[in-house]
Parts: sequence; structure tokens; C-alpha cells
Amino acid sequence: MRLNPFNTDNIRVREGGGRGRMPGGSAGGIGCGTIVLALVAYFVFGADPMQTIGAIEGMQQQGPATQQSSGRSEAEICNSGRYSQEACAALSSLNETWGREFQRAGIAFEDPILTFYSGNITTQGCGSASSAAGPFYCPGDMGIYLDTSFYDQLAQMSGERGDFARHYVIAHEYGHHIQRLTGLAAQVRSAQQRNPVRANELQVRMELQADCYAGVWAGKNRELIEPGDMEEGMNAASAIGDDTLQRSAGQRINPESFTHGTSEQRMQALRSGLRSADESICDRYFEMD
Repeated sequence: MRLNPFNTDNIRVREGGGRGRMPGGSAGGIGCGTIVLALVAYFVFGADPMQTIGAIEGMQQQGPATQQSSGRSEAEICNSGRYSQEACAALSSLNETWGREFQRAGIAFEDPILTFYSGNITTQGCGSASSAAGPFYCPGDMGIYLDTSFYDQLAQMSGERGDFARHYVIAHEYGHHIQRLTGLAAQVRSAQQRNPVRANELQVRMELQADCYAGVWAGKNRELIEPGDMEEGMNAASAIGDDTLQRSAGQRINPESFTHGTSEQRMQALRSGLRSADESICDRYFEMD
């Protein structure tokens, strides 16, 4: 995907560091990296991937912690490597695209903060997390947290090394930011607390809608898409489907334990968003009965 050079005037970027209180915690929600972490645990250590995910989910309820930032400028941070340059360019495009849509809808919009980190991180709104859990979004401080080494892990698992697979990751996390701004995220969390039996089902809907929003962003910038981008996105989405995880572990497919949706559901969500370039199509995931 041929993204335009990033403009530091329309992005908020920082570096973070610090000692996390509980290694492996996914601050505020399961990110793409949690799924990859579960796969690594299975292939390297033989651990049940769904148990790994459950353990990470149990670490989510952390108290607020203090963010530590470096003194480097946003331009210096963004230009520190190829992956950081790509992420800043994607963030710039995402801000422009979604800011414009929110303005048209008359909804207040605020850019998220992208924090690059390695090792452990202490967030302002979601407590601590480890880079092993991969990218995540923290609604408490409207922040996207990214250790770019995750991209190499994703390439290993999905076989995709193209840039669109990486753009899909950050666009998915940005989808959770959209859910935060529209108030949907708070409504879903409340519904999960009222009806724990539906908690996993509602979480799956959240993740599929975030995939759909990622596709919408790409669809609204269709002129930047290159041959092979769609395939890269589909392969990445397929690699982190819940059924693929369970099948890889030699388990019986158990829909009741899903947290992100099947490979086909994730691919369909991304595909429908991209083809339509219309965010209203993503509402289908919350046409609740």
C-alpha cells in the first residue's frame, strides 16, 4: 500500500518504557499479538493456545500506572526505523480518513496516541503489559501501543511479509479507537457485565467490527492499494482466526470459547469493509436482538 509520507502535525506519537507489573498482560483488551503469543506458546512449548489467551485475559484488570516517555521528538521517533516509519504513515492516513468521516457525521473526534515500546510498558489508563502480548488499544488513555518486533512474529505465523499485513494490524487497533469514540465500546462492556454468558460473543463482534473498520479505511484509500495487498490482508486475518488456533492445537473447534471469530469471519469482515468503503456496513455486527 503506497501511503503518503507521514505528517507529524496530524499525529501524536511517543516512546514508552518501564517495568510492567505482570508480564504478558494485555492492557485493556486482547490484541492481535495475544493470538500470536498463544500460537508461539503452542508451537514452542506445547501449551494450549486457548488457555494462554484465557490467562492473558485474566491479567487485563490492572490499575492505572504512570507512563514514561523518552525525550525524542515525534519526527525522530517515526524515523527510527522502517516499521516505525510505516506505522506513522498509517496513523497519519487513519487520522485524516476517520477525522474527515467524524466531521461529516458531526461527532467529536480526537486522534489516538501511538506509543512505540519494547519489553514491558506501563500505560496511563490500563495498567501494565508486555510486548509479548503484541499490539493493543487502551480505551482509558485512547492509546495504541505497538512493539514493532511483533511484525516479524506475524510474518512468521502468517507467511506474509508485505506492508499491508502490517497496516491491517494498526488499522484494526484503530478500529477499537473508533468504537471508543462512538460510545459503542462502553455499551458493549456494560452489556458483558450484565450478561456474562454473552461476553465472548460480544467480544467477537467487537473484534470483527474492528476488522471491518480496518477494511473501510483501506477502501476509502483505494487509489493507494497495490496488487497483492488484499491477499496479504486475507492471509493475516486467516492466520489469527480462533478456529485456526484450535485446529493447530489439535483441539475440537469450540465456538463458545471464541474471542475474535473464525478465520473466515475475520476475512469476510475485512473484505466487506474494503469493498464497500462504507463504515455503516460495519454496524451489522451490533444489530443486537
